[in-house]
Amino acid sequence: MARKFPRRLRRGSSAGPVVPVVLSLFAAVIWPSAAAAHVLGGPMGGFGSGFEHPLLGFDHFLAMLAVGLWGAQMGGRSVWSLPATFPLIMCLGGVLGLLQVAPEGIIPIGIAVSLIVLGGVIAAAFVAPEAAALVIVAFFAIFHGYPHGAIVPAAADPAAYTVGFVVATGLIHILGIGIGLGLARLHQGNVVRMLGVAIAVGGVFFLVT
Repeated sequence: MARKFPRRLRRGSSAGPVVPVVLSLFAAVIWPSAAAAHVLGGPMGGFGSGFEHPLLGFDHFLAMLAVGLWGAQMGGRSVWSLPATFPLIMCLGGVLGLLQVAPEGIIPIGIAVSLIVLGGVIAAAFVAPEAAALVIVAFFAIFHGYPHGAIVPAAADPAAYTVGFVVATGLIHILGIGIGLGLARLHQGNVVRMLGVAIAVGGVFFLVT
């Protein structure tokens, strides 16, 4: 049986004034600090430094948010399988970063492309086969884990630092899931799709800057 939306939502596909307002708030949060991504004040410590790194690095923040949004948008097992996979594979990327195996310059490009792709699939409301979605998420998780692993040796407590950024990653995923589920029915999902557009635009911004 087709899902019935309230009459107001069935009258045309316009998302009305809600979408511009959401995008404006979204941009207000991320853009002032976009140029300062990855800039952490003071010496690196342990758990606290690791915890704040994904929060202050908005390229990471947007990708982790996107994983939660996409999982919520796809529904089913993807609500938890995508966000669970990302931090696990990110740890593998961290090991690669610790070993410094990637060519210089490729990691920032991969991170920016991850925002474009993840934002794009959300904007398109693309429901991929779960296996394909997991491969996409896992592939980009390596790029996001790599820089964390590269700077772990500089931390006062590398183990606590690692735990900190993994915990922060999980919380950002939960935030993305909450936003995705909370806004799923608002204007037939158009608000979530516009957030995907904003994330993809953020990826282009990081790519060109």
